[in-house]
Amino acid sequence: MSKSTPGLFITGTDTEVGKTRVTAMIARSLVAAGYRTGVYKPAASGCRREDKELIAADAVALWEAAGRPGTLELVCPQRFEAPVAPHLAARAEGRRLDAALLRRGIDIWRADSEIVLVEGAGGLMSPIGEQDYVADLAAEFGYPLLIVTRNALGTINQTLQTLIAAASFGTGLPVAGIVLNHPVPPAGDASLATNRSELTARCNVPILAEVAWQAEQFDVEVDWFAVGQGLP
Repeated sequence: MSKSTPGLFITGTDTEVGKTRVTAMIARSLVAAGYRTGVYKPAASGCRREDKELIAADAVALWEAAGRPGTLELVCPQRFEAPVAPHLAARAEGRRLDAALLRRGIDIWRADSEIVLVEGAGGLMSPIGEQDYVADLAAEFGYPLLIVTRNALGTINQTLQTLIAAASFGTGLPVAGIVLNHPVPPAGDASLATNRSELTARCNVPILAEVAWQAEQFDVEVDWFAVGQGLP
């Protein structure tokens, strides 16, 4: 699939590492810089039900951060209630995940945006369909990966495993870099002082930014449009 419109595919080393938070921060930065920014989450489970509607909180956060482009429905066209993999959540509701829609749902954003941010579900090898993994969509969309990892004990192993998965999937998935996020309050974790330097020394991609607990901005200014273009 062509990637004529620049973009980033945001994935995580695990669930609950802060992908939505980081993606929303990038979207706000791009909008503030004047870029027409599309946001896309191919599928979401664990959605809350309001009357007859299923609301994906992640999609709402992305849509708001990008200045409400298009419609909320287009941000995440496949939403399910059960907090399990999307195809299993669909099955629990007597529905079927639409694998074709996972792929073509990005088309409207590519057509109407200057840059597109895609947020995956879970990590690269999280199932997102009967036969698809998140990595399959990342490969087909063709955007460089931005890996969000938590600053906590164990992050070195999880980050390196994600990089290995990216390098070995198909012909390899390009990785733009890593964002180190603090999703929980720092409390007695001695690894917090050394995780960044250890990741920098052991990873073959850069640590682009860090997000402190409850911070509203990255610790450094990043040209996210250039990153989405695959530029250093």
